[in-house]
Amino acid sequence: MTTLENLSCPIDSAPLSRYERSLKCEHGHTYDLAKTGYVNLLPVQNKRSKDPGDSKDMVAARQSFLNQDCYFPVVEAILSSWPKKALVDGIRVLDAGCGEGYYLGKIGKILHDQKINIERVGLDISKWAVAAASKRDKSVSWLVGSNASLPVPDERFDVILCLFGFPIFCEFSRALSKSGLLLLVESGPDHLIELRKILYPSIHDYKPTHSDGVANFELLSESSENYSFALNSQVDIQNLLSMTPHIHKASYDGREAVKQLESISLTADIKLRWYQKIEEVNHA
Repeated sequence: MTTLENLSCPIDSAPLSRYERSLKCEHGHTYDLAKTGYVNLLPVQNKRSKDPGDSKDMVAARQSFLNQDCYFPVVEAILSSWPKKALVDGIRVLDAGCGEGYYLGKIGKILHDQKINIERVGLDISKWAVAAASKRDKSVSWLVGSNASLPVPDERFDVILCLFGFPIFCEFSRALSKSGLLLLVESGPDHLIELRKILYPSIHDYKPTHSDGVANFELLSESSENYSFALNSQVDIQNLLSMTPHIHKASYDGREAVKQLESISLTADIKLRWYQKIEEVNHA
């Protein structure tokens, strides 16, 4: 499929058309494609900081860690839990908060090998993440943008993936087709528990997110993926730490203690929840 199609101007929501190396709307707003093929649809006025999202160094650390496939079982769990009726040729999938493209790249390759070709769009607020993603897989439409204001028309996607990200449910509902699906992947109570015990003097009780449900969505299925993996160098440990919220939350003493480690065995504890968009009933 041709990439970068059926997108909307982030300033006025008008349709974007492709002209060689740029996208333009009818009002003259123009967005140039980067050399590696992605497009930045995050206008200055929508940025909360000069360089939002993961920094260049954080993206490099994430890429180095993920490329070792310690989280590949998460990819397998996503595909095994995916509702079969929605895993067919031609479905349109958005990875909302795609990072440097690991999950969307792996999912596309596995499905391609199974003779299932899907349209993939990856969006992240970090230009560094999207730049890295655009070098990983050229068959994906990569966008710099925000989940709070997706630069796409209504009902653009059949499936939205939000993997360890920041879901904006009203936007996800708008961008999903009728009966479209949403996958939330989040950390479970024991995720990286061994690392957290070193970083923090005490571990807070686990509070499940969205336990009261999600507006405009019904829960279809819930599952967990639990396994162990080992990191055998300080570099790998720091790469993992830098892609978690703990790099900002942990105390100085905790981070210093982690610097003394040469290896660590860790628990991965992942929660997967599939939701279906609920159709609004018109009483007109």
